[in-house]
Amino acid sequence: MSNNRSGIFIGGVMLGATIGALTGLLTAPRAGRETRKLLKKSADALPELAEDISTSVQIQAGRLSTTALENWDDTLDRLKEAIAAGVVATQRESQALKRKNPTDLENTDSENQNLERS
Repeated sequence: MSNNRSGIFIGGVMLGATIGALTGLLTAPRAGRETRKLLKKSADALPELAEDISTSVQIQAGRLSTTALENWDDTLDRLKEAIAAGVVATQRESQALKRKNPTDLENTDSENQNLERS
């Protein structure tokens, strides 16, 4: 999570710096020719800035993807353990019920079979 936030923060700082620089250039009391030169330099730097931001986003996306896969694997492991524990508990309860009332279970089984035939 903190890696994702730091990537967003860095991208925001870079975007804010670019917008601030352009605003400063447009409002600065310079001659038109000087301002155009500065704007051209800034425009020439934009592809490089966009590439840096793109690289940063790709790195953050890779980290997020890796983290999501690790979390998914952990969740699957816990789910498998929970299902296995549920199966064991069900088997124990079934055996305990059979020992407790074997005739009641036999009657219930025969009633269920009769209902299925009907």
